[in-house]
Amino acid sequence: MTKEMIIWDWNGTLLNDVDMCVECMNVLLEKRKLRPLTRETYRDVFNFPVKDYYEKAGFDFSKEDFEVPAKEFMDLYHRLLPETDIFPCATTVLEYFRKQGLRQFIVSAMEHISLVKTLKMRGILRYFEAVSGIDNIYAGGKTEMAGAFLERLGLPSEKMIFIGDTLHDREVAQVLGVDYLLVAAGHQSKKRLLERTNRVVDRLSDIKNVPGLFDTTVH
Repeated sequence: MTKEMIIWDWNGTLLNDVDMCVECMNVLLEKRKLRPLTRETYRDVFNFPVKDYYEKAGFDFSKEDFEVPAKEFMDLYHRLLPETDIFPCATTVLEYFRKQGLRQFIVSAMEHISLVKTLKMRGILRYFEAVSGIDNIYAGGKTEMAGAFLERLGLPSEKMIFIGDTLHDREVAQVLGVDYLLVAAGHQSKKRLLERTNRVVDRLSDIKNVPGLFDTTVH
C-alpha cells in the first residue's frame, strides 16, 4: 500500500551528527584511558539502549554509574550541536514530499525541547505537523514514546512509513505495526542493516525513488 505519511527519525537520518557523536564519545573514552572509536567502529557498535552501546565501547559500569558518562556525553553533544548540520539533501527531500502532499512527523531519541530548538535553528520545523522527543537525556524508551505519539495522532498506521537509520528504528516500527525504510548514511553501517533487512537505501535522496512506496497523488 502506498504511503501518505512519513514519520522521520532525526539523529543520523535528517541530522548529520555521526562524526560529532564519535568526537564526543572519544573525549569520554580518552578521559578513561580507553581505546577511541573510529567512525567505522562506532557504526558497528552503536545500538539502543545506549547503555549497551557504552559497554561495547569499553565502559565498565561496575566502576561508575552509566549516568555519569551519559551526562558527560550529552553536555559535549549539546555544546557541539550548533555546529552540526542536517544532511545536504535533507531540505530538498522534505520540500519534495511537502509538495507531493505527504504529511510529515518526527519521532526522535533526542530530548524534546532540544529537538524543537534544533529544528527551528535549521529552519525545517515548518515541514512537520508534529514532533516528539524523549523526556530525559538517557535516550531510552523510544518505542513507548513513539507509541504514545502515534496514539495521540490517531492516524491509520497502514498509511504511515517510519524512516530511520538504525535497526532500532526498524524494531520500533515493527512494534507499532508501521512500515519502515532505513537510510545507511547514519549511525549504523549498511552492512549491519542488511544483515537484518533489505529495506535499505544509501542516501536520503534515494527515498523518493523507491517505486510504489508513496502516494504522490495526495494533495
